Amino acid sequence: MTRLIVRRLLFIIPTLLVVSLLIVVMEEIVPGDVGREILGPYAPAQVAALDHTLGADKPIVQRYIDWLGGFLTLHWGESPISQQPVFSLTMQRLWNSAQLAALALVIIIPTSIVLGVIAALRRDGIADRIITIASLSLTVVPEFVSGAVLILLFAITLRLFPYPPTIPPGAGPLTRIHYMLLPVIPLMFVELGYIARMARADMIDALAMPYVRTATLKGLSRRRVILVHALRNALAPTVTVIGTQVGWLLGGLVVVEKLFIYPGIGYLMYQSATLKDVKVLEATVLVIAAIYMFSNLAADVIVALLNPRVRFGR
Repeated sequence: MTRLIVRRLLFIIPTLLVVSLLIVVMEEIVPGDVGREILGPYAPAQVAALDHTLGADKPIVQRYIDWLGGFLTLHWGESPISQQPVFSLTMQRLWNSAQLAALALVIIIPTSIVLGVIAALRRDGIADRIITIASLSLTVVPEFVSGAVLILLFAITLRLFPYPPTIPPGAGPLTRIHYMLLPVIPLMFVELGYIARMARADMIDALAMPYVRTATLKGLSRRRVILVHALRNALAPTVTVIGTQVGWLLGGLVVVEKLFIYPGIGYLMYQSATLKDVKVLEATVLVIAAIYMFSNLAADVIVALLNPRVRFGR
């Protein structure tokens, strides 16, 4: 287990360095600059002076070294657009998105696994067909389509949910869930169907394994065979998929948060890209990349705990 974690960490560190370098290079390619976004197109001398003050006119290598050093020491600077510290702004928005993603995962993971297991146990039956068709149908519906329909129906017409879902300060858990539930539903549509189909396929493979037949021939109850022997091994590939989806939930929240005007890190990344707020854009993209990689690492650790062959294999 220690070798697995160390090996993955040695892979994550250079990958994040490459990602950070790509971020700076892409920002160099994209036209426009932050000074012009702040002062407008009619003050070229003032724009040049502001770019010099912000360090935007330095060579790209020097800018990258300065930014990376500040990022590693948590001195992320101040946003020239909002005049707020980048670190506190990013962490605040990340916390908002983490709550949204956590609520989605709490609903998605158990529901999708249960549906996948039911479909596998009722293979080719009515329940299996209904679950398969429903999961496929939900997966192909884009978030902006389902989100727009939900806003129109439940927020504007029926007024059952607030829009935009800005959680008031000091709100309790139930109030927070009420505000976040509507943006969570489009995420559920995509993820629920995908993970349920993965759980179904993995459970079908597990039920066909020799150890399941052996456990059945030993006289163990069907419930024990399914929960203890089949499900534990079937969950390993599904957990890996769930780990990749955690990073997607945070990184892919841009569409949902923009549609619902939810103050999360995805909406912050969209705003910083639109306003050419380089400091905030660099921070948000690299934070999301780090979360994506560490969530995959966590998924690998859970798989290793579930499957001894992964722990003791090469």
